[in-house]
Amino acid sequence: MTKLIKRISTPLISLILLLNMSSAGMAETTVSAEVGFIFNTLLFLICGFLVMFMAAGFAMLESGMVTSKSVSVICAKNIGLYAIAGIMFWLVGYNLAYGIPEGGYIGTFTPWSDASAIDTGYADGSDWFFQMVFCATTVSICSGAMAERIKLWPFFLFAAILAGVIYPIVMGWQWGGGWLAELGFSDFAGSTLVHSTGGAAALAGIILLGARNGRFDSAGNPKALKPFAASSIPLVTIGVFILWLGWFGFNGGSQLALGSFDDAVAISTIFINTNLAACGGVLAAGVITRLMFGKTDVIQMLNGAIGGLVAITAEPLAPSPFAAILIGAVGGLIVVFGTKLLFNFKLDDVVGAIPAHLFAGIWGTLAVPLTNADANFSAQLIGVLSVNIFVFAVSYIVWSVMKAIFGIRLSKEAETKGTDVTETGVIAYAIRD
Repeated sequence: MTKLIKRISTPLISLILLLNMSSAGMAETTVSAEVGFIFNTLLFLICGFLVMFMAAGFAMLESGMVTSKSVSVICAKNIGLYAIAGIMFWLVGYNLAYGIPEGGYIGTFTPWSDASAIDTGYADGSDWFFQMVFCATTVSICSGAMAERIKLWPFFLFAAILAGVIYPIVMGWQWGGGWLAELGFSDFAGSTLVHSTGGAAALAGIILLGARNGRFDSAGNPKALKPFAASSIPLVTIGVFILWLGWFGFNGGSQLALGSFDDAVAISTIFINTNLAACGGVLAAGVITRLMFGKTDVIQMLNGAIGGLVAITAEPLAPSPFAAILIGAVGGLIVVFGTKLLFNFKLDDVVGAIPAHLFAGIWGTLAVPLTNADANFSAQLIGVLSVNIFVFAVSYIVWSVMKAIFGIRLSKEAETKGTDVTETGVIAYAIRD
């Protein structure tokens, strides 16, 4: 008899509760502050894991794009820069960004410390971790562009300055409540603050560093012969897919909350638009290279995915799915034409980081007002110009000082032997060659 009563009463009670919730307009379904704290913290941690995994994607992409005699140095650079970024962002970077006064320009040179409280909405440590992996991503962008001729330890020194000082300052201008935030600049997940920053720093570096020996002929055309052949297209492809996966953490986590119905729907929309923008970038790059060059360029298709992802990062929530595809497609086209532009200036970007991150990042940021009515073009333009000019100028000065004091480029002989031999002592490539 007791079992029968339970069988009848349980669904009856559920029905009564459902009717009460409906009649109250679902007003009682909001989670408690503690549950919201837990969900928001979990969002930061999970999305942070995904963004950290992008470090593996960058390592694979760059290792596949360089020649076979420079693979191990790429691995050393990527694990080294990640470690450096972690330490520098804890030591000074976080508070340079978030210790900034409202409407200000720079925070404080103090280490991060935990001040978690229930009313902040998430654990401070989860926020630190999430922001730190963004910082490491910015530094990773520089690694591949200057590959095969830069000395390893000067690069590590620059990585420390970029992660600890340059990136946190511009990050604070917007995400730390600085002067760009007060101006109305909008960059949801970092098309400019992360990707253009990394691209601008890389551009300053390759200008001072110069092209790889023999990369361009006397007319300035790039040589695509065996000495500069990518070591592994499959490895590049795997790297791009890992970056694509990591981008869901990059953009989705930037919603900064998962404690409500609206947040959950928003993150789902961000995932869809992020994915569609990458698809648009791939296809646009594939079609345009086929039409222009008569062959479908797989490298440009892979970089087109990144260009599409970078472009949508400034505003992945507001666009419709069709708009997201178009924004990503333009990013893919920018990658193709941006690569040709660098060739015209004899600038040697080994992995195509500058077109994919700097140029596509500029486009994505300027495109925000097309889908977000709260953004305005003038604020976006000011933000793009100020961040990129500041980062390029400071990076150029830093690279110039290092070049003058101890040099940043390997000798011609060392470059010919390969960075693996001269920088890490790895000689396994010689068996293959």
